[in-house]
Amino acid sequence: MDIGLVLQTDPPADLLVERMVRAERQGFTHGWTFDSVVLWQEPFVIYSRILDRTENLTVGPMVTNPGTRTWEVTASLFATLNDMYGNRTVCGIGRGDSAMRVAGRRPATLARLSEAMTAIKDLAEGREADVDGANMRIPWVRDGSLPVWMGAYGPKALDLVGRQADGFILQLADPYLTEWMVRAVRAAAADAGRDPDEVKVCVAAPAYVTDGSEAGLAHAREQCRWFGGMVGNHVADLVARYGEHSDMVPQELTDYVKAREGYDYSHHGRVDNPDTDFVPDAIVDRFCLVGPVSAHVEKLERLRAAGVDQFAVYAMHDDVDGVIDAYGRDVVPAVSGETVP
Repeated sequence: MDIGLVLQTDPPADLLVERMVRAERQGFTHGWTFDSVVLWQEPFVIYSRILDRTENLTVGPMVTNPGTRTWEVTASLFATLNDMYGNRTVCGIGRGDSAMRVAGRRPATLARLSEAMTAIKDLAEGREADVDGANMRIPWVRDGSLPVWMGAYGPKALDLVGRQADGFILQLADPYLTEWMVRAVRAAAADAGRDPDEVKVCVAAPAYVTDGSEAGLAHAREQCRWFGGMVGNHVADLVARYGEHSDMVPQELTDYVKAREGYDYSHHGRVDNPDTDFVPDAIVDRFCLVGPVSAHVEKLERLRAAGVDQFAVYAMHDDVDGVIDAYGRDVVPAVSGETVP
């Protein structure tokens, strides 16, 4: 299993770059960032710095969207980085949540997202693409390669992942729900005539390594509770669309959002998010990785058995460097079978 690192592009950018360099040295394979340019700094500028300071790390957004940049701009950004540093980018993409909502826009439809994924991939790999009725090609692209991994939760989005995307990004680390969603993606891939095993699976969630004490576990839960609020925002959309007791969405995913009252995007992805009181400890434990190293390794093995190829550590808490080092020292060797120097 690969291990990735996910960071927000808070200033100073130099600190983020240093942490990505640190992560590569500790055996991490991917460096991801949020992409919501009102809330955080522009990620593509920072990717160039990360790529320049690392040798093999693959970088990309978790996730970009079809609306904040035109598709040819997004494709050219990826293609330029790949031309400079050798096809070391991945396009994580979704409908657009914080990036669109804070700008007063609605997330894209799945149809729009599908069109964007096709156009961005084709353009970044040197092929002609249709962008809102205009045929275009980036003429300087040579041997370009851009995997497109889509973030999804709901049944129609999971179906689109299986039919079209190169990879599936799931932002929660519950083994039961992961297995359910991976099964849906693979069924859609098979129905579309694709090899289901070729669709990569990346689970992303906060990880906080503790000393095994009850006090340490309680602190870790508080540092990661924000994630339940963020995921709850997506789940609330699913409940509104499909109904609270729909067979299309597992009850385990919908039950905990009943007490949700609202969500303030100014605290999106933050430990101090005030809109997380409805998130119980049980959801933190299910959706995140908290506890001693042994608990992390055990849960990652369960996720691997569910079909996960990569676990991406959301490091938005008070021990970012500690979790990078703990994973490099103890977790990466355990799940990859390799020793980190």
